[in-house]
Amino acid sequence: MPSTTRNPAGRARIGARTLRTDRWWLSPLLVACVLGVFIVYTTVRLFMRDLYWFPEGGYLTPLFSPCLSRSCLPGSAHFGTPLPALPLAIPLPMLVFPVIGGFRLTCYYYRKAGYRAFLRSPAACAVREPAARYRGESAFPLILQNSHRYFFYLASVLLLVNTYDAVLAYFPPSGGFRIGVGSLLLTAMVITLWLYSLSCHACRHLCGGRLKHFSRHPARYWLWTRLSALNARHMQFAWISLVLVMVADLYILSVSAGWIPDLAWRA
Repeated sequence: MPSTTRNPAGRARIGARTLRTDRWWLSPLLVACVLGVFIVYTTVRLFMRDLYWFPEGGYLTPLFSPCLSRSCLPGSAHFGTPLPALPLAIPLPMLVFPVIGGFRLTCYYYRKAGYRAFLRSPAACAVREPAARYRGESAFPLILQNSHRYFFYLASVLLLVNTYDAVLAYFPPSGGFRIGVGSLLLTAMVITLWLYSLSCHACRHLCGGRLKHFSRHPARYWLWTRLSALNARHMQFAWISLVLVMVADLYILSVSAGWIPDLAWRA
């Protein structure tokens, strides 16, 4: 039987740019601005060779942790320096940031937010899209987004390192116990990063995604239900943790440069 529709294949045709009267563009614009600021800031920051380690407080920025090169500042390499000194053209976090960026870039929420903000695919419901065809994530390069679970495994290792750094921030190289603004920022950042990672769909799938009978695996089912509850706030954890990473890095940069003092209490 022949199709009764005018456009049986392809995307729905909308003559007008949009029929909406609300400020539908505000959300993708805000996402584009925040992500744009983060991308520009981190790009500049990654090629800096100093101001990422504050020895007085023992603060190491998460963007450079772990620092594994002989080019690292003294005291900042908590796990040794297996890599040789790197030329200026190669950023020190060349092994770290691809994992951090890859985990965020392939995140299900950031994929949706990024497609709407930068590709306008879709910008919003009932808004015409610029692309004539839609292939989803079935072809290169977007098919690489399916590597999210592997980035989750690597990012989990880095998160353990970040947690270790946050603990060390209370025990600076000079000795004793010290609570500073930087250590509190690193602690808050690590907590939100854990919430962001644990609420990830890949984490839920790892714990209970392949189970066919929850009754036979009560412990995994209990864990899956808790992670599912966190997943409801995955978007909030994604933004809060992203902002705190940038704020913590900016604070460490500022105190290392001497722009602001590091307020702290020492036992």
